Amino acid sequence: MNNVSQEHSEKEAALNSTPVNEKEKAADLQLSRELTTDDPMFDDIRHYRDDEVPEVVRRVINDSSLLGGLARNMFPSLPKFMHPVLKPVIRAILRKKFSKITDIRGCQEYVARFMEGVIKNSTDGFTYEGFDKLDPAKGYLFISNHRDISLDPAFVDMCCFYNKLDTVKIAIGDNLLRLPVATDLMKLNKSFIVKRSLSSVKDKIKAFSELSAYIGAAIRENHNVWIAQREGRAKDGNDATEDAILKMFYMYGKKLKMSFPDYVKSLNIVPVSISYEFDPGDVMKARELYEKSKNGNYTKSEFEDIDSIVSGIKGYKGRVHVSAGAPLTGEYQDAATLAHAIDTYIYSHYQLFPSVLVAAGHDEKVSEKDKAKFMERINSAPEELRPYMMKMYGAPYFNYEKCLSEVGAKQNAAV
Repeated sequence: MNNVSQEHSEKEAALNSTPVNEKEKAADLQLSRELTTDDPMFDDIRHYRDDEVPEVVRRVINDSSLLGGLARNMFPSLPKFMHPVLKPVIRAILRKKFSKITDIRGCQEYVARFMEGVIKNSTDGFTYEGFDKLDPAKGYLFISNHRDISLDPAFVDMCCFYNKLDTVKIAIGDNLLRLPVATDLMKLNKSFIVKRSLSSVKDKIKAFSELSAYIGAAIRENHNVWIAQREGRAKDGNDATEDAILKMFYMYGKKLKMSFPDYVKSLNIVPVSISYEFDPGDVMKARELYEKSKNGNYTKSEFEDIDSIVSGIKGYKGRVHVSAGAPLTGEYQDAATLAHAIDTYIYSHYQLFPSVLVAAGHDEKVSEKDKAKFMERINSAPEELRPYMMKMYGAPYFNYEKCLSEVGAKQNAAV
């Protein structure tokens, strides 16, 4: 059994397990009541509260690893022995920038200003739709396709920010939190932790149960939550919702003795389709796919995910579009039918930018200028990676076509 299959089997076992001893039964009983996101049982996964912000900001400003990283990034041409000299200067700059941040709202406003800079400097425009139709007084569970580690939730957050909706609590895997300062920064930005690195089934059961309860409590308190449709990015361009994530949502509903359809409706699930004209991480993703195809596996470097975050933020993205649907209110009987509904929305609302059409071989209406621009990007990559990049960019077109075929088949059947 390969690692992916084994991990999937363990996840399914955890989701379908029942308590086997008194301690586990007591924990299960605790999760059978209506909880709040401030319940102490969530202290190891929740984001920071307002009263915790000032101390965390002080800690971040004085973190040596962060100061060193900023020195390398801000002054790449200077020799390493100069970096320690720069740390006090950078600390003073950070202290001035963060002096007025005393609560989570202040952190979010800072991130929004930062994202406006990202949009201005690395995109050819950012558009969005559907968020104006959502009720600011309600909490929604936004489930989107996953292409970029940090930017996917950041762009959803900007859509909420612009439409006067509550910004999202962000589900983030603990694999991204290897440095304490990274944990602090993420939790200042309303990120809550998904424990992906647990090894035993028993620990996974507990973690999934707590995560499910936290998400359920957040929605009931009218907070917005974002989570990716799958664990890990869709590196081959094929966005697909994992049933296991949807089953995880229902763990808390099951404990509250609600049916799957009723609990799903209570979560106010909003499918979100995020489209990037150009993926800053396309070469890195293609490299991983190539290595897996050639060698059967791929081993990430220690801080590869951090490198992906940085390249995603700084890299050119072309046009970016985010589309939010109406909350799903159908009578979904199981995770598979719910996943299909989410996928259908994502596929049918993905923007077919010229990059997608050229890669899919349907570029009849694409200008020569746009064709040349895309092919220049592809041809700048190592030759062995180019086929993987073409498939990656073209996949949304074929998923879109599949949606149209399904709709057509249903219409014909109805007639």
